[in-house]
Amino acid sequence: MTTRITIDPITRLEGHGRIDIFLDDNGGVENACFQIPELRGFEQFCVGRMAEEMPVITNRICGVCPEAHHIAATKALDGIFGAEPTSAAKKLRELLYMAFFVTDHTTHFYALGGPDFIVGPDAPPSERNILGVARKVGMDVAGQVIACRKRNHEIITMLGGKSIHPVAGVPGGWSRAISQEERSQIEDTARKNIDFAIFTLSLFDKIVLKSPLYLEMVTSDTYLHKTYSMGTVDGNNQVNFYDGMIRIVDPEGGEFAKYNPSDYREHIAERVEPWTYLKYPYLKKVGWKGLTDGLESGVYTATPLSRLNVSEGIATRLANEEFVRMYESFGCKKITAARYEPIHHRLATHWARLIELLYASERMLELALDKEITSTETRNIPRTADFVGEGVGCVEAPRGTLTHHYAADERAVLTKVNMIVGTTNNYAPISMSIRRAADKLIKSKSPDDSVLNRIEMAFRLYDPCFSCATHFLPGKMPLAISFRDNNGLLLREVRRA
Repeated sequence: MTTRITIDPITRLEGHGRIDIFLDDNGGVENACFQIPELRGFEQFCVGRMAEEMPVITNRICGVCPEAHHIAATKALDGIFGAEPTSAAKKLRELLYMAFFVTDHTTHFYALGGPDFIVGPDAPPSERNILGVARKVGMDVAGQVIACRKRNHEIITMLGGKSIHPVAGVPGGWSRAISQEERSQIEDTARKNIDFAIFTLSLFDKIVLKSPLYLEMVTSDTYLHKTYSMGTVDGNNQVNFYDGMIRIVDPEGGEFAKYNPSDYREHIAERVEPWTYLKYPYLKKVGWKGLTDGLESGVYTATPLSRLNVSEGIATRLANEEFVRMYESFGCKKITAARYEPIHHRLATHWARLIELLYASERMLELALDKEITSTETRNIPRTADFVGEGVGCVEAPRGTLTHHYAADERAVLTKVNMIVGTTNNYAPISMSIRRAADKLIKSKSPDDSVLNRIEMAFRLYDPCFSCATHFLPGKMPLAISFRDNNGLLLREVRRA
């Protein structure tokens, strides 16, 4: 008789989800299903809106990462109106984005993913949270976390016009310049961010990398999948969050594709299933082969670890030193002079995320010291003659490559909206990681809470944001309800188209 174990709701994520694990008579895992039961529907209800409203509409998708949607939407408007932003505007946009990355990665490590390591995967659920982290590391460290988020949100408010949902992005640029006094404040914040990132990496080294228990978890095959990796790179094939080409490497590290974000449809297809509101993107030239990994599978991953996997290093000194240390710690060989074999141990994503935290802090300082950052030339006003009517805006969100694609009529009213969100990219690998963790960890029909939590760790490492991700390409709400007896035999199925 099939036994079903349900984890509902899953915890420490943004949005909603549930896990159903089905066991056979011997307690082995027959299957594990990861379902997203919520729908946001922005792809559909934004059709018919004025295009210029999108930066302030789509940043309402999520209160955790509104900056990512705001910047991607603004870049899409650049394309629609044929308005190339000024150099200063691009730098101001990226400056806000670096402050955002610092706050977001800090939140995930200390509040969402970090408790599994800092407090411990076997600790009671009541302790595996931010309060448990504060008790474990001390209130002085907790104070540093709060101070980091506070000072960077002040910069986001300064640059973006609002503390949570930015409003400064406009087609062709940015709606305000910054003063020399404001620049000095940003510089001071960036220097403090670098110190905080270095401290956080040292904490990770002390708690995780120097712990035999945790190191075994990170390097074991329980959380391992060999998929393609995706990320944005600059002209030197180094990590870039704001702009660049999309690069994909295969599971062995060979370059599979490198393309302009506007050409994403030539490389990425999206599969829709009737039992979930989240799309399954996959590599079009490989094809959908189901939830499997390897060279023959079209499944790819877009995460902090994926971004490092596709890169030839990091453009800032301290982050690049940590980048080299991580890959050499895993024994990865160099494919080129600067690029290593991919790391496929998924829990290493937490380490990669902290390396990105350091990079964002260093890049923020570089931008704050740039003489052009206080320029008042922050916008090229769109001209009617340059109107294109279609645009693709792409950035690296903390959770993966984010794409906004809009089409508009001659009045700039939207006729089509498509979004591939960071978490959407990772729906297939998240499902695969949950199934693998369940198969490796469950040894009886009554697994205890610590085992179930380690299964939840398989999705937390992706830092998923399901409110951002659930928009469903056709704009429909199909539903399939299956009625089964105790043995799993299908009795009846009801469908809504």
